[in-house]
Amino acid sequence: MTALMALAPIIFGLLAISAIFSAAETALTGASRARMHQLERDGDSAARRVNKLLSDQETMIGSVLLGNNLINILASALATQVLTRAIPGAWGVAAATGLMTVLVLVFAEVLPKTLAIVRSDDVARFLSGPALVVVRICGPIIYAIQWVIRKTLGLFGVKLSMEMDVLAAHEEIRGAVEYHHSEGLVETGDRWMLGGVLDLAQLDVSEVMVHRKVIHMIDADLPARQVMAEALESPHTRLPLYRGDPENIVGVLHVKDLLQAIVEADGDMEKCVIAEIMREPWFVPETTSLKEQLAAFLKRKTHFALVVDEYGALEGLVTLEDILEEIVGEIEDEYDRDDADIRPGPDGSVSVDGAVTIRELNRTMNWDLPDDEAVTVAGLLINEAQTIPQVGQTFTFHGHQFRVTGRKGNQITRLEIGPPARRRD
Repeated sequence: MTALMALAPIIFGLLAISAIFSAAETALTGASRARMHQLERDGDSAARRVNKLLSDQETMIGSVLLGNNLINILASALATQVLTRAIPGAWGVAAATGLMTVLVLVFAEVLPKTLAIVRSDDVARFLSGPALVVVRICGPIIYAIQWVIRKTLGLFGVKLSMEMDVLAAHEEIRGAVEYHHSEGLVETGDRWMLGGVLDLAQLDVSEVMVHRKVIHMIDADLPARQVMAEALESPHTRLPLYRGDPENIVGVLHVKDLLQAIVEADGDMEKCVIAEIMREPWFVPETTSLKEQLAAFLKRKTHFALVVDEYGALEGLVTLEDILEEIVGEIEDEYDRDDADIRPGPDGSVSVDGAVTIRELNRTMNWDLPDDEAVTVAGLLINEAQTIPQVGQTFTFHGHQFRVTGRKGNQITRLEIGPPARRRD
């Protein structure tokens, strides 16, 4: 009994240390990285320690678990030694096991971890100092353990790098946005905007470009007066100029440059030489990501580029506005023509132009049609039907009914899409 009374403070002290380890593990893994980074920028030293620990999360967790296990094993061994003296034989071991299980579970695991879950940011900042000391002490041991684990898994064909990233940052942000949207904390428009920013690196310019079939081009060999007339008829301020073949783009005409030339010629348009005022065309590959193209637009201080395929053939054009529309949705001004590409019906259906992108339709109708196999609505229908449908044909897939209402040659020009079918429980 005397030995038990003497070791009791030591055992409870070890359990208190184990509780600190448990709280640190839960708090550090659950702390808000965004808030920690903001606090660090505001000069919070505790937040800086938290960010340092989270920069190598695997080593941090391994060190804390190593320390926690050592403390728990030591406390259990001391309790077993004392109780086996008071209760000889297997009953003493059983009593020590039962007692330490209850004490460790309640006071060293559940209680501290519950507190750490409720106040993860505050607990993480408070315990960041001791945790950093433990990581520095146990770090070399953890690196050795990691090496052994990777070599062992390698024998079974599992290859892990030393810098394995468990979850990409943008996927973590996307998941947070979707979660808060489902909870009603993020509006639908904001959800699409935030998702659009995250998608810029995954989308190519070919998915948002204006197709060459609908590009308004001007023949560079036309008289200046006629070029001026065609430029005024167009709703755009930048127009490609071709010579001979529409595929042969020789320059880009900016309406402001044309007006400046007319002013300098005192209004005599016959004196204007189109070849002298047109700008050099900028060609970009169709595989360029929107993130890269946006950076290129900002660097070159221009808003217009022509898109070509791997053979150098013209595919379309992309503008800064096309990229921004992937984030904020359709941007219209007083010169845009209302062609009613998307016409919602009173029953939840929609009449849509075949050239409308799936992303635009999803954004407008708050639908979830897949866009991984096709870019446009017509492309989605052809991909699913595995044929070019005739006018009047109806198909059902992805929970919607598609009916072809317009076709020109091999091009689907208009479709009617029914609302999502209700799921049967």
